[in-house]
Amino acid sequence: MSLFPLRRWPPGIGAALAAAVLFGAAAPLAKLLLAQTSPWLMAGLLYAGSGLGLALVRGLWRAPAARLAPQEWPWLIGAIVSGGVIGPVLLMVGLSGMPASGAALLLNAEGVLTAALAWWVFRENVDRRLALGMLAIVAGAVVLSWPARHDPAPAWPALAVLAACLAWAVDNNLTRKVALADASWIAMVKGLAAGAVNLALASWQGAVWPPLPVALAAMALGWVAYGISLTLFVQALRHLGTARAGAYFSVAPFFGAALAVPLLGEPLTAPLLLAAALMGLGVWLHVSERHEHFHVHEALEHAHEHEHDEHHRHHAPGEPVPRRHTHWHRHEPLVHTHPHYPDEHHRHAH
Repeated sequence: MSLFPLRRWPPGIGAALAAAVLFGAAAPLAKLLLAQTSPWLMAGLLYAGSGLGLALVRGLWRAPAARLAPQEWPWLIGAIVSGGVIGPVLLMVGLSGMPASGAALLLNAEGVLTAALAWWVFRENVDRRLALGMLAIVAGAVVLSWPARHDPAPAWPALAVLAACLAWAVDNNLTRKVALADASWIAMVKGLAAGAVNLALASWQGAVWPPLPVALAAMALGWVAYGISLTLFVQALRHLGTARAGAYFSVAPFFGAALAVPLLGEPLTAPLLLAAALMGLGVWLHVSERHEHFHVHEALEHAHEHEHDEHHRHHAPGEPVPRRHTHWHRHEPLVHTHPHYPDEHHRHAH
C-alpha cells in the first residue's frame, strides 16, 4: 500500500522530487531548533517523530501488515544503523558548525555517493551522462567546502556533513534491496528504531531535553522531512533504481539552501552561487537522461504493487483488474526495447 502516491509524474520521478523538497527543508529548520538542544538528541527526535507519525498515519488508514523475507532483514537492519543512527548525528554535528545553506548544498554529495556505491559495489548501470552529472556535483561540493582562509579548522563541519552523506548513500543502497515491501512500513520501522537508539544514546551522554514545544516541533519536522520523504524515496527506489533515484533526490539541497537565506538571514555569497550553478548542471544532466536499448527479461516471480503495463500481463482476458494492486505473480520471458530505468524488472547487464 502506498500512503503517499503521486500520479502526475512518470513512475518514481514525482516521488523522488517530492521527497527531495521535503528533505531539503530539514537542514535550515533543524538549525533553528539546534540552538535549544544537542545534535544527538535532535537526531533522535527527528527520527522518533518520523516513525511515530507514520505509525499514526498507518493506523488511521488501517494499512495492512507488512512482512520481509528472512534474508531481507539484514539489509534493513544495516540501512537503519547507517542511515538512521550514524547519518543524522553526523549531519547535526556539521550543522552546529557551519551555515545551514552551505550544509544543505553539501547534501548533494549523497546522490553522488549513492550512485558511486550502486555502480561500483552493487553493479547497477551508470552511463556517461550520469557520471558527468556526478562530477559537476562533486565540483560544487569542493567549491562550497573549500576554506576561505588557510586554516584547517573550519573544514571539519563540512567533512561531518559529507560523512553523513556517505552513511545515507550506504542506507539508500541497502534499502533498495527491500524496496518492493510497503514503503511507509519500511520508513516507519527505520524511524522507530533509529529514533529509539539515538534518544537512548543521547540520554546516556547526558543530553538535556529541550522544552516540550521544541521537542514536539522537532518530531513534527521529522515526520514530514524524514518520514514522508523517506516513504516517497523508497517508492522512487522501486521504480528508478538506486543511482537514478539518488540523482533526482539531489535537488533537495537547492531547496534547503534557498530556504536558509531568507529564514536564517544567511548571506548569498559568490561560492554559494557558483556551487549552486555546478550542482544545478549536475542535476540537469541526471534528470534529462534517456536510457533505451534492446534487452531481455528473464522469467521472474515476486509480489509487489503494480499496474497492468507491458511487464504485467498475467491476468486472464476479460478478468476485472484493479488499477493498482498487489499479489504474487510471474513474469514470462520477454525481449523488447523501450526507455527504462534499473527498476525491479530491469536489472540486466549492459
